[in-house]
Amino acid sequence: MLVLIRRPQPAAPWWRRLAAGASAAVLGAALLAGGATATAAASDPAPSPVDVTVNADEGFGTVPGTAYGLNSAVWDDQMNVPQVQDLLQAANVGMLRYPGGSYGDIYHWKDNSAPGGYVAPGTDFDAFMGTVQKIGAQPMLIANYGSGTPQEAADWVRYANVTKGYGDKYWEVGNEVYGNGHYGSGWETDDHADTSPTAYANSVAQYAAAMKAVDPTVKVGAVLTLPGNWPDGVMAAGETADWNHTVIPLIVGKADFVIVHWYPGGSGAAQMLGEPTQLTGELAQLKDQLVQAGAGDLPVALTEVNSEVDEDTQPNALFGADTYLTALESGVFTVDWWDTHNGPQAISTAPDGATDFQDYGILSSGTCVEQVCEPALNTPFPTYYAIRMLSELGRPGDQLVGAGTTSALVSAHAVRRADGSLSVMLINKDPANSAQVALHYAGFTPDPSSAGVAFYGDGATSIRTSTTSDTGAATLPPYSITTLTLRPAAGSTSALSAPGGVTVTAVGDSSATVSWTPSAGGAADRYEVYRANGTSSELLATSTGGSATVHNLTPGTTSTWNVLARDAAGRLSPPSAPVTVRTGTPADSTCRVSYRLTGGWGNGFNADVNVTNTGPAPITGWTLAFTFPSGADETVTGFWNAQLSQSGRTVVATPVDWNGTLAANGGNSADFGFTGANSGAYPAPTVFTLNGTVCTTI
Repeated sequence: MLVLIRRPQPAAPWWRRLAAGASAAVLGAALLAGGATATAAASDPAPSPVDVTVNADEGFGTVPGTAYGLNSAVWDDQMNVPQVQDLLQAANVGMLRYPGGSYGDIYHWKDNSAPGGYVAPGTDFDAFMGTVQKIGAQPMLIANYGSGTPQEAADWVRYANVTKGYGDKYWEVGNEVYGNGHYGSGWETDDHADTSPTAYANSVAQYAAAMKAVDPTVKVGAVLTLPGNWPDGVMAAGETADWNHTVIPLIVGKADFVIVHWYPGGSGAAQMLGEPTQLTGELAQLKDQLVQAGAGDLPVALTEVNSEVDEDTQPNALFGADTYLTALESGVFTVDWWDTHNGPQAISTAPDGATDFQDYGILSSGTCVEQVCEPALNTPFPTYYAIRMLSELGRPGDQLVGAGTTSALVSAHAVRRADGSLSVMLINKDPANSAQVALHYAGFTPDPSSAGVAFYGDGATSIRTSTTSDTGAATLPPYSITTLTLRPAAGSTSALSAPGGVTVTAVGDSSATVSWTPSAGGAADRYEVYRANGTSSELLATSTGGSATVHNLTPGTTSTWNVLARDAAGRLSPPSAPVTVRTGTPADSTCRVSYRLTGGWGNGFNADVNVTNTGPAPITGWTLAFTFPSGADETVTGFWNAQLSQSGRTVVATPVDWNGTLAANGGNSADFGFTGANSGAYPAPTVFTLNGTVCTTI
């Protein structure tokens, strides 16, 4: 993304997402004296009970040091001032991205210039690194792809890490390069004669080689699209694959991580606040694309994110906190909010009555739209406090664990801290009503005497902290974020550390073997393998050694497993890092199916299905059934060369007059296709049954 604060105001027709502003409403809820939450007004309707379940035995991995990130841009003359540095340090920002969205493809680091754009004084690379070092963060640097060269990028690496010794690790090759006009919409500078995804992928290899020749330790990232978001699925004339399916195979062994951006938008605050639930599926589909191309080990960075709705008011703050944690739970190693400062664009009103300037920044630019002005320069907007609240939940090295609720209007996230305590963040997305929640814990027994509380309410200008003696219930005011931190009950925790080095060593269509290294801190009585199942964990196998084989798995499924150690007293260790297990389909089935996406446009797609009878007898009158994966919203809206019906997530296809017979031994195939509608992810079905027989999927 490229945006510009309005101080000063150069004009360029291709700039996008200009914004500004912050709500300065009075704090709308007071904390109970010594209590965990704020008190709802007496006139509020009685809240419906919401069950919140925290499963400390389900681990999503540790919080990286780069987790809580932010964008900063060379057109922002406030990016390196002491007041801003102090605010970012107080929010524990761990990664800063530079030189700023689409400016990454016009910025030349040697002379601190951006032809066609504006570079503010005091924003050169060394000044930026001064801020990075002061706040204890790491940089995410955009090597200029659009108007730069591999040599220019290599020279930047040399200056940064050899001449200056900064040790800058993460480097992106370009920003939103798919926006270079190749698919018809062009906001991103790209001076190459060939603007195709193939040309970009080949250039990534050239950039990586040149940069690593200077410093082999740098990590080079490639730009991808996020499934379900334009231009995912789109193919230009003459192409047979979209951006991701072209780029990923070509960067295997060349790139060290991949980059996606996410601006879900929505028709209003209510829709926007529901969007983070879609992010899990979209990131899972991206991971599947990487796995299918042999690049499943490439980490994912979400280097730009914002809602585009009520940008500087409380709804966007709630969206931000929910999104950061949802992405981190899905394995993303950094989430970089857009943006530090931006500029006012237009005036609107959020559902809570707060003024919105359509400003993507977390700090006010102190400017105006006609007669309506933002708060004073560098005043934090609610999104700043949302980022600051993240560290009230967990710090780098703490472990993300499972949490869920029974209400779409209440989100929950949890962290098992390094000191043994458990923190739970509760987000109430209802603008008008408090939520009464009942807390339930698995794998953790809280000390009932006291818990710490951090609270950020609608319109507040600070985070309030207190304590409570109620660890089983809380009242969440409208549009609020509440974090409880609980100590474990005496004697309830094991001295054993989590098992390490968990790997899947063999996977079939119905079995898988998982291995690990022993826990430290004592002798384990046994090890237990669990599969994540919502907010509960399902025991799959036990072992007294360093591996276990699990049988009777469902073909064509993907699941997440953790390994825990149990001590002689029966107490479980923290969970291991998660491992993803993908079972295949039977290789010796009497039928074979291929499923291929042939096009997409963000909220819809086309798919082609081919079914073959490989058995010894012909089939007349076939029925093919498949189920769209859970967590995805996919609907068949049209079809050809077969008759399709859908019930829930399950689709049944039957033949038309001319393809009702499938010859024996692969003598012929039936081809049919359909158009689907999707909201968010649209992963491919993995299990197909032909007249009840599970087929080989290719």
